[in-house]
Amino acid sequence: MAVPSAFLTPTLLLLCGLGPYLAAAHSPPGVECVLFNEEYMTCTWGSRETLTANYSLYYWYENRSPVVECRHYLQDQGITIGCHFNQSEIIQFQPFHVLVNASVGGRTLEIRSEHMELQDLVKPEAPVNLTIRNVSSNQLQLTWTSPYPKSQCLEHAVKYKSNKDTSWTEHRVKGDIFSFPSVDYEKYYTFYVRSKINSYCGSTQLWSEWSVPVVWGSKGTAEEQPHWFWIHTVLIPIASCLLLLVLVVLLVRMERVWVILMPRIPNPSKNFDELFITHNGNFQEWAGVPKDIVESFKPNYSENICYVSELPPKDSYEPLWDSSNHPPSVTPGTLAAPREHNPYKNSYVGV
Repeated sequence: MAVPSAFLTPTLLLLCGLGPYLAAAHSPPGVECVLFNEEYMTCTWGSRETLTANYSLYYWYENRSPVVECRHYLQDQGITIGCHFNQSEIIQFQPFHVLVNASVGGRTLEIRSEHMELQDLVKPEAPVNLTIRNVSSNQLQLTWTSPYPKSQCLEHAVKYKSNKDTSWTEHRVKGDIFSFPSVDYEKYYTFYVRSKINSYCGSTQLWSEWSVPVVWGSKGTAEEQPHWFWIHTVLIPIASCLLLLVLVVLLVRMERVWVILMPRIPNPSKNFDELFITHNGNFQEWAGVPKDIVESFKPNYSENICYVSELPPKDSYEPLWDSSNHPPSVTPGTLAAPREHNPYKNSYVGV
């Protein structure tokens, strides 16, 4: 049966006119909700480039509360792209329903979403205060803290790489301590940490952002390596040699000044080496005294003989020798023996 052209023409015009709006209403990018650190939540359904109409969001908890419209919309240059939920509006372990609708050409088009469990949508904040310390000569220990209020509900991932590695190594960690068993002191290492809710507190694959990196080793970044290489191998040796040369020059110059300011104390023992070695202790010869002066100091005289005798008593006085005779000759320095018949006993002659 033929369809009248008068009926087809308005129908085609209506479809052509509402086509873009129907596509925009029935083809939303989907509602994605994320609970950030259990402090606030955002539900978004697109961006300004993908949306051609403003949407409204309504939500409710199953068997718990009535339907409530979003109180804080997120907009991008006049286009509504999401909804912000405060902490007081969030209830975990309760099925969460969302309804997004749009008004197009005077008609309201509703788009329902599947119910969500908010405990499975938690995204923790990135760990902070990363600290590395040496446990032993070749073992490191990495620790950190998490801003998430329930630390027992977290599991962590640590990734690290040395300056000579080409890929990252990642490890799962239950607690907030990671032990690195073996390190090479010729390398430096970079560490990152991130967290997510473990299986005991939720079922999610939402990891936090990677933390601020922490670096261990002698050098900080790969870009600094050539810079430090030239400093350690070229600049420091040259500077050391120049400094040593300057010190030597200053020392030579300061030696003269030092002698003037602090003259050396003379050593007199060296001045008498010639006296005892060459002249055998002869002071007159060493001092250069003329021989005639030396001879003048020698004695050139002799002493007279002095006779000493003991006189006898007056009543038995006899002369020791006759006046006509000379006294007996006595050798100087010797004692004369007493005569046998000499009345003068104990008489001696001396010089």
